[in-house]
Amino acid sequence: MGYLLLTGAIAAEVAATTAMKYSEGFSKLWPSLVTGLGYLVAFALLAQTLKTVQVGTAYAIWAGVGTAAIAAIGTVFLGEGLGVAKLAGIVLIIGGVVLLNLGGAH
Repeated sequence: MGYLLLTGAIAAEVAATTAMKYSEGFSKLWPSLVTGLGYLVAFALLAQTLKTVQVGTAYAIWAGVGTAAIAAIGTVFLGEGLGVAKLAGIVLIIGGVVLLNLGGAH
């Protein structure tokens, strides 16, 4: 159940960060509200996750997967560039999360 909650926390954080881009510095109401609500939900779900998943593991997965997802969204939907360094960074993030889970997540 912990990892299901963590998945929800990641999805909420990614939605909030994406909405923040569209809020234009919190000058647009609806994207600003989605940003605030998304982060509230993300932290609430992350807090529940920490009841069953180690804090280091949960936070690393939350931050790493969220960062990789936002980078992908930026590239695919927002017209941001994807150079070798950015792609390598995403691969390293994903690799780090995998290693963390293999090396002591349980």
